[in-house]
Amino acid sequence: MEVILLEDVKGTGKKGEIQNVSDGYARNFLIKKGLAKEATSGAKKQLKAQKKARQREEKEAYEEAKKEKEILENNPIEIEEKAAEDGRLFGSITTKQIAEHVHDQLGIELDKRKINQKVQMRSIGSQEVEVKLHKDVTASLMVRVNAK
Repeated sequence: MEVILLEDVKGTGKKGEIQNVSDGYARNFLIKKGLAKEATSGAKKQLKAQKKARQREEKEAYEEAKKEKEILENNPIEIEEKAAEDGRLFGSITTKQIAEHVHDQLGIELDKRKINQKVQMRSIGSQEVEVKLHKDVTASLMVRVNAK
């Protein structure tokens, strides 16, 4: 019996795949537990349409990430913080602060977990941080810290 997997099933296949399995396994386990549905012609057409839509959405997300990368790499972020006379900050600049300043200054919404600081920013100056915008797109953002 052919089934369309609705979830990943160990030893059988991944979500969205059409697999040929024994009738008993399909009826008594996969379909009963909601892990698969019978692969009728209508279900196959629906699966094909879903895959096409997913590919289109993925392409749009990739294009959007490329545009955001261009903006981030050409516009440095300015952050003003209190600092001692020798240039050391009272604390450090966090990825959350960077994400907030990017949103305020450039209007781009970033997830703080996608920002990679190689070294903590604890003094006045500039540092480049990596921003993961998409699985295939990583931007390099210049962050300048100035004293208040």
